[in-house]
Parts: sequence; structure tokens; C-alpha cells
Amino acid sequence: MTARIIDGKALSNTIKEDVAQRVTALKEKGLTPGLAVVLVGEDPASSVYVRNKAAACEKAGLHSEVIRLKADITETALLDVVLDLNANPRIHGILVQLPLPAHLDAAKVIETIAAEKDVDGFHISNAGLLMTGQPLFRPCTPYGIMKLLESQDVALRGAEAVVVGASNIVGKPMAMLLLAAGATVTICNSKTRDLPAQTRRADVLVVATGRPEMITGDMVKPGAVVIDVGINRLPDGRLTGDVEFASASQVASAITPVPGGVGPMTIAMLLVNTLEAAERSAGLRV
Repeated sequence: MTARIIDGKALSNTIKEDVAQRVTALKEKGLTPGLAVVLVGEDPASSVYVRNKAAACEKAGLHSEVIRLKADITETALLDVVLDLNANPRIHGILVQLPLPAHLDAAKVIETIAAEKDVDGFHISNAGLLMTGQPLFRPCTPYGIMKLLESQDVALRGAEAVVVGASNIVGKPMAMLLLAAGATVTICNSKTRDLPAQTRRADVLVVATGRPEMITGDMVKPGAVVIDVGINRLPDGRLTGDVEFASASQVASAITPVPGGVGPMTIAMLLVNTLEAAERSAGLRV
């Protein structure tokens, strides 16, 4: 068996085209969706992510602002920046790029973002709404994964879904979305006993650990759908995911590549969330 490749780049382009059309319609009503991205310090990976987000906004017709701050900024000063953005009517979505320097409390910063502008979906009130099945914003990466699964007509109701990685950013919200779709969900973490026994049960396997190629083909159920969230750079410069693609793709029925799988979807869903925040601010969405 050779797995079908799930093309996140192609799907993300389709979603971005739809966003662009909806943005045009909003502009005709006098409203331009706006996203502010706050970047603290000069982490190379974060800088690339922020540049890509800003470019995607511009292409889709959204207003975009990048606020670049020095790495040694005080927490008080950073919170003041966020509060100013909360009060800015041109800004409908606020994203503080993580990770932050060690002296800054990321949780406190995120909680300072107005919940209605928290397009990352990390604010505690939005996390709580997701838990109850009534999310205001779905976190972008899990949201994008659900769209990928939908594009492949994956039957989630009654399926065994295993999520490897229990972060607040991907693992936990991913499990909530899969649960809401009717899947039976297992979340694995670094303390899980006999991880291969868990992953081999999965009809849908989502891996988000940040550990290069830790899931190998012999850990995948034949015919499973494998979603690889990780992106890691090896010493030789190659990019790889958290799944060993060569072996897993011989067992799975469908698999996301790295790069070109989940990554493009994260930015696409950020645009969707920002657009919906703008629509909500204008009373066009509940």
C-alpha cells in the first residue's frame, strides 16, 4: 500500500481564495478585517512565521500590522501594547507569536488579549468554549487538520483517533474537535506506556510532539490516516516531521507531507478566524 498524499498547500489556497472573496464583500460594506501580529525578539523561525502570516493577509486583502518589539521588553510594556490593540477598532484579530522570551509570562500575555480578538484560540475563555463544543475560535492548527480530514471524506464518527502530544496549542484542542466530530479519542503524552500499542489502534493518527520521525511505519495501523503536525530541521538541513514518512506512507491510506501538509493550513485558518472576528464585530455573525 502506498498512501495518498494529503495536499495541505492546495487546500489552503482554496480556502484563501474564499477568504479573499469574503473580504472583498466586507470591504464593499466599509469594513476591512485587520490582524495584528506581535513579535518579541528576533527568533529566526518566529520571524519567518510572522512574515508568512503578513504576506498571506496582504494577498487576501486583509489589513495587517506587525509590531516588532525588543527581546528585553518588560512584561508591563508588552501588556500595554496588547491593551492598545484591544482598543484599536481597525484590529479584529491579535496574535502574539510564541515562544516568548523566558522573562515574559506567556499565559498572562494571552489572557490579556480580548477574547473576541483571540484568533489563535488560546485565551482561557475560548478554550473553555471549545471544551463545551461551542467554540468562538478554533485554534488554527487543529482547525486546519479538521479541514484536511473533511477534504478527504474521512469518516470520524465512531473512528478510533489517537493524538500523540498533549499541548494546549495542538494536542488538547485537537482531541476536543475530534471528540465533537464523534470519534473515540485517546491522547498520548511522554509518559504513555507502550506508545506503539496505542498508535496501532488509530484509524486517525495525529502526531504533534516536536520529536523528529518518532512515529515509524510499524507503529501505524494499516489503512490509517496519518496527520503529521511536526516540522523539524535535521543536522543535514533537511526538513522532516514527527512521522517517518518513508515507512509510514507504505502502511497508511493517506498521509500529510512535511512540508506542505499541516503548515499551510494553519495560516489559512488564521485568516478565516480573523475574517470571522471582523464579521462578528459588525454584527454579521453570531
